[in-house]
Amino acid sequence: MSTRFGVIVFPGSNCDHDAYHAARHVFGQSARFIWHEDSSVGDVDAVIVPGGFSYGDYLRSGAVARFAPIMEDVQRFAADGGLVLGICNGFQILCESGLLPGTLMRNASLRFLCKPVTMRVERADTPFTNTLAEGDVVTFPAAHGEGRYYADAEVLDALAAHNQVVLRYATPDGAVTEAANPNGSVHNIAGIVNRAGNVFGLMPHPERCVEDLLARPDGAHIFRSMINHCTAVAA
Repeated sequence: MSTRFGVIVFPGSNCDHDAYHAARHVFGQSARFIWHEDSSVGDVDAVIVPGGFSYGDYLRSGAVARFAPIMEDVQRFAADGGLVLGICNGFQILCESGLLPGTLMRNASLRFLCKPVTMRVERADTPFTNTLAEGDVVTFPAAHGEGRYYADAEVLDALAAHNQVVLRYATPDGAVTEAANPNGSVHNIAGIVNRAGNVFGLMPHPERCVEDLLARPDGAHIFRSMINHCTAVAA
């Protein structure tokens, strides 16, 4: 059975076609675009909130997109247990929408970051990482100016208590160090899930490294994991 992906499109999205291509053409699943002014995500198994510069990233990244008509139904979909993946600007939108805790701030360098980054897998039991093992190291491309994850002490304590950190920036051998942190994110956090485990946000781009012609198609794990989960739920 095909997993049905829906990819949200905002004015300024520029990774929507990458996500669609990965789901539809690389993995052979059903995929369609969902316009930001739509009122429903429709009959889908997973929603992808893609990277880009939604609404020009005015005010701050994701702050305007949070009020798009479609986001009300994305919140409903997530509350009902549907899978939601937010990548880069999508992660920012999920935080602004309250679907994930914390916020994304300007990179510590105050420069746009565009390079591959390595991350250590902290959890392999989520719908987004079930083809990986805890401690694995993956490499995804990163491209962001406001990717520094920040949360106050209370939120960080809650993230730790509920084991919500999924990916941390790390060295290629898996060491979580200050030098391996490309943007200054607190505790080297690169990706988190909500407490229910069905909403995942991360800054690097798995959809840009899913094909074998690339040197290291580690992003395929995210899509395969989602497909595995949806297939198991439907069985």
